[in-house]
Amino acid sequence: MEYPNTPTLQKNNLYTLSRTAVMTAVICVLAPLSIPIGPVPISFTNLAIFLSLYLIGWKMSTISCITYILIGMVGIPVFSGFTGGIGKLLGPTGGYIIGFIFMAILSGLIIDKFRNPAIQFLGLLAGTAVCYALGTAWFCLEASSTLNSALALCVFPFIPADLLKIIIAMILGPKLQERLVQSGLLTN
Repeated sequence: MEYPNTPTLQKNNLYTLSRTAVMTAVICVLAPLSIPIGPVPISFTNLAIFLSLYLIGWKMSTISCITYILIGMVGIPVFSGFTGGIGKLLGPTGGYIIGFIFMAILSGLIIDKFRNPAIQFLGLLAGTAVCYALGTAWFCLEASSTLNSALALCVFPFIPADLLKIIIAMILGPKLQERLVQSGLLTN
């Protein structure tokens, strides 16, 4: 029976943990930056998550996203507008925050499986749509809003900015990934 090389295994685990922690920090830094346009602000959370999908894959990105949510849930002001706490998650916009997890999973699986930019674009779009759906359903329940009103407040104004963030992530993500591979900080 062969035993795995323990120092290499420990190094790989430490390296994976470090990359995940760095991407969690990136999400925590970008997410509070927001443009208030109504009950749901334009935030940079999804851009940070999209970039993490290219850099650490869907599994570690999902863990980064969950860690970000847990950090915010305990009261650290990492949510949009420098807010935090369980009340933010239970409030009208909490469904969008939880939706980021499902966005990371769906978009990440597609990015990891397909190298075609058109398919990746559709994957990022599909993940965003899932986030919109969960967030809008939650907003309707919490704010006693109609679907049409919730879509007008919480979805339609965000589509142009989210499309722009998808395009930025699709341009920067592969370039950053390529540079990290070239430097030996990331394996392909």
